[in-house]
Amino acid sequence: MPELLDPNEIFFTAYEPLQINRFVLYIEGVPSFIIHATELPKLEHEVTILHHINVNRKVKGKSNWNDISLTLYNPVVPSAAQAMMEWIRLSHESLTGRDGYSDFYKKDLTLNLLGPVGDKVQEWTIKGAFINNFEPGSVDWETGGALKSTVNLSYDYAILQY
Repeated sequence: MPELLDPNEIFFTAYEPLQINRFVLYIEGVPSFIIHATELPKLEHEVTILHHINVNRKVKGKSNWNDISLTLYNPVVPSAAQAMMEWIRLSHESLTGRDGYSDFYKKDLTLNLLGPVGDKVQEWTIKGAFINNFEPGSVDWETGGALKSTVNLSYDYAILQY
């Protein structure tokens, strides 16, 4: 008996891929327009090996959300470096050596991926983020171009809302 064709497989299906340049990242105290690039949250599972007689069995171990990196434009006003330093001062004050409580310096971020008309098509909530590395950039008399800063964020976990 001949196999019937599924109409969904043989006719055109509308397809719109997500674009890497359509996103908005919301961080309290940081203007969204200075965020040039970011990474999506990344999850990694450790592998635990169970030894049994002459075979090894693998099961999932602890889960780890890997750090994400941000690239920021550094306009004259508002200064991206100043916004990052204000966030860093919530965790460590260089002048006094005082460290802050995690309740002060951890922030929840929202990353929206946008559709072609600016509608939200995917939303990530990144919980408990804080700065673990900040590089304000470098300057050079010989070359021109915009000054960009790099920030590395650690976080507790991420939730894909939709």
